Amino acid sequence: MKKQLSFLLVALMGLGSAFAGNPDRAGSAGAGQLLINPWAGSNGLAGTNMAISRGLESTFNNVAGLAFVERNELIFSNSLYLSGTGISLNSVGFATKVGDSGVLGMTVTSMNFGDIPITTEDLPEGGIGSFSPSFSNIGVTYSKEFSNAIYGGITLRIIGESISNVRASGVCFDAGIRYVTGEDDRLKFGISLRNVGAPMRYAGDGLTVTATQQGTATDLTMLQRSEKYELPSLVNIGVGVDVVKNDNTVITATGQFTSNSFTKDQLGAGLQAELGDKLTLRGGYLWEQGLLVGGQDVTTAYTGPSAGLGLNLPAGSNGSTLSFDYSYRTTNPFNGTHTMGVKISL
Repeated sequence: MKKQLSFLLVALMGLGSAFAGNPDRAGSAGAGQLLINPWAGSNGLAGTNMAISRGLESTFNNVAGLAFVERNELIFSNSLYLSGTGISLNSVGFATKVGDSGVLGMTVTSMNFGDIPITTEDLPEGGIGSFSPSFSNIGVTYSKEFSNAIYGGITLRIIGESISNVRASGVCFDAGIRYVTGEDDRLKFGISLRNVGAPMRYAGDGLTVTATQQGTATDLTMLQRSEKYELPSLVNIGVGVDVVKNDNTVITATGQFTSNSFTKDQLGAGLQAELGDKLTLRGGYLWEQGLLVGGQDVTTAYTGPSAGLGLNLPAGSNGSTLSFDYSYRTTNPFNGTHTMGVKISL
């Protein structure tokens, strides 16, 4: 009972901060890469699985889920982000048991923007080469099973963004808790806090300006300092319920509320069906104010729906498995986001 009361107290504290979002601040934060879900299974549920996700994919929305890793886990993922823009994400992660109840994991995500033409004031049409921005983040996560009902974890994430002559770097933290209860552990609750860190700032030679002093032949070089920008911190509160659970089928309904500090809050729901131990079907919907109306105040390219599937195959006599996942999220404009992933459990 004391554990349940403690969890409810934490939930209420999280709920109190969750309604502190301010859509008027939309666009004033940076490091938007931290808001892009790179994992295939989670995207199939529109990212609403923070209360039920297990393994390395949980490092995106609730790091407590990493504590459910029972053996070494290796994951790869590729996303065609907003298909048609030429932007892609590549992610890799590894997790292993530490002690009796702890799990240590590491994930690396990088964005590829392709080649962008270099333009200047004198040559606005380009023709002098191209450049490719480098956006990446590296996360180190430790999660632990505190009891058969309470799981928690924390992530240290290093962020890097740069072009050839301007760069920014920073550090942020994620933390999450999951509570499992009910008959046969059918009910799950989760709370997570993400992207909490100090402001970042761009610096480099690209911020210098050279000008000739009027009336002289003297060149003056000035270094302009960029303004600091905040990280896109947020709070997730989610629930998962196994509505059907037997030896052959597990159907889980998910619900999630996301409070974004620099944009609109979001509500989402999803449904996951595990058919036997080989096939998983997923579907989800993520809503925010103005999405269904389609007016001028829409602040996301996603239109809400998502779907995905997973295939699990045995990879050895020792219980090793090989999993393939695919997901699709609809967008407007562009042609949606396709994500493919491979997971190996050894």
